[in-house]
Formats: sequence, structure tokens, C-alpha cells
Amino acid sequence: MRELWLWLREDLPPVSKARLLERSAQCCDGVLVGEGDVALARKAGVRAVASPKGGDIDLLPAERGDEIARSLGARRRVAVCATVRDAEDISAVAAVARQGAEYVIVWCPDWKVIPLENLVSEARGRCKLLARVASPQEVRLALETLEIGADGVALETAEPDALEEGLEALRLVRTRIEEKERGPLIELLPAKVVRTRPVGMGARVCVDTCDLMGSGEGMLVGSQSGGLFLVQAEVEESPLAPPRPFRVNAGPVSSYILTPGGGTMYLSEVRAGSEVLIVDRRGRARGTVVGRAKIEWRPLVLIEARVRGRVVKTLLQNAETIRLVTSDGSRPVTELKPGDEVLVRLQEGGRHFGKPVKETIIEW
Repeated sequence: MRELWLWLREDLPPVSKARLLERSAQCCDGVLVGEGDVALARKAGVRAVASPKGGDIDLLPAERGDEIARSLGARRRVAVCATVRDAEDISAVAAVARQGAEYVIVWCPDWKVIPLENLVSEARGRCKLLARVASPQEVRLALETLEIGADGVALETAEPDALEEGLEALRLVRTRIEEKERGPLIELLPAKVVRTRPVGMGARVCVDTCDLMGSGEGMLVGSQSGGLFLVQAEVEESPLAPPRPFRVNAGPVSSYILTPGGGTMYLSEVRAGSEVLIVDRRGRARGTVVGRAKIEWRPLVLIEARVRGRVVKTLLQNAETIRLVTSDGSRPVTELKPGDEVLVRLQEGGRHFGKPVKETIIEW
């Protein structure tokens, strides 16, 4: 579980400190304070106090190796703070992590990402690595670094509301590894193809992501928000077209695509920086960022399938490289025939600006 700590500036007025500490007691795992603010922190009822003296955890600079050793020898909980500017500083922090400190709090004033990548790889599993950040906006960067992220952040702020914004950012962030291991499950059902029919030309969208997909992975798209088809990424080898494992050829601009949190977008709204869902045939989902959306005019095919008494539809480019996912493989849209089964997601109700609504909406 990632942690949020308040780094309390010593130069703040007492009233500001009191407000910050009161709010931190509600939403932070602990506070990092100077020796003179320990009593104020305890009065506020914070969960844990790290301080040079008098706290629950001894807060010590990385360069004071003798003091760190003494505290560890006395079986004290130790948090080491360090400024990281170069490779030598990274090596010093790694040595402290190996020494047995419970927390290492790092501040990277010049470079934000590369030092954290190195520190995550060095300190992971040896201690809890906290990145000192100056705003809620920096929280996500610290927590997503190197697919794993830091163990938490120490937020230095003078604004009580920033603590809750930081906590919300902390709750929302998932690293790629977490997305793959603990992403949401989406119920997928086998639907029987009723018919397919070429319908002429249309503007279709390729969704190019900042991720790589494998066999059985793709995106949920469809002509009706209540019935979305799992369209596989372009991962199959072909004698005429190389794989594009980052891409889903998703259908016409008017189709829906499922997004994180259960929302939808029209494919016409997808663009660089949008977030969409990657889903596999077992229903495991993870979010990804769109690198670009490419619209071209291509021949389309209408696909209709029946599931639980309902007929759901989608339009896709009529080409051999576009495949629908099945329970044990995938089928090119050019080879689909009545009776074939493909995977779909059903949703009751309709959509209003992409949000589910419990009203009667009929889509044909």
C-alpha cells in the first residue's frame, strides 16, 4: 500500500502548521517535522511522527552515517533523507537502504525521473522509498516510475487541500504491473454471429496505444453502448502485413469504445493522450494511453450477433487483419459466418455523454 506523508516546512507560521497537521491526521500516514514541531504534531493526532529527535521515527540526513548506525543499533525506526543530484548520491542512498533504514526519503531537485528509476531498482524490497514532491501533480510521476513506482511520497506544501489532492492522486495511480496483475475484471459472454454484410466505405479509426498487446487482447468497441465486441489488436503474423501489437483497428468514427472506470467515448473523440482500456479474453482489463488515432476511409462490414436474447452490432473494416476474439482464439471478420461465437460485453441501460444511465434507450 502506497503511503502519503506530509513534509512540514519549518518556516511556516504556527497557524498554518496547525492547519496542515490537523488535515494530515485525517489523510496522511505520517508527518516529517523538525524537532520543534513534534509536540504540535502529537497534539494534532497524526499517525506517525518522523523527526531528528523526539519522534516515533528518527529522521536523519544520509551523510550522518554514524548517527544512522547508532539509531539502528538501538533498534530505533529510522528514516533517512537524501538529496540526489548525481550517481554518487544514488550509490550513497542504496548503501543506506542496504544498511536497514525503514524509510528513505529522496529529493531530486534537478532530474525527476532518471534518479528515481535508479533508486527504485536499488531500494526495492530493502526499504520504503518515498519521493519528496512539491505538488499533487508530481505524485503520479513519482508513483509510476520504472513500472513499479516509489512506495509513496512526502508532499511539501503550505495548502491543506493539497494533501487531499495528493491522496486522491495516490489512490488513482496504478503502475503497469499493477494494472496487469490486479486490474478490473469485465464479464465477457459468447455471442453467436447472426449475419455479416459489407456496407461500403466509411471513416474508420485505428487506435495506436503506448502499450503492447498480445494474442487475445484488444479493445471493446461497438455500434451500441450496451453491446461491445472484443476486437483483437493487430498481433497476428501475416505474409502481407507486419504485426502492429500497439494497434487496434477499432471501427467507424461513430462507434463506442470502453474507457477506464466503465465510461465510453466515441471513436471520433479518441486522440493522443486519451485513456482507453485493453481487455483480454478472460476479461482482465488495464488502462493505456493513446499515442495517436488514425482515421482513414476503408470498406466496412456490419456484424450482428445474438446473446441472451439480444442482437448486438458493430461495424469494422472489411479486411483479413481485423479479428474478433473468441473464447479460444480469434477469427478474421472476412471469415465470420452464422453460428460462429465471438466475445462481447453486455451493459443494461444506455449512455449520456459516456456515462451509464438507467433509462430506456433503444439502439438499432
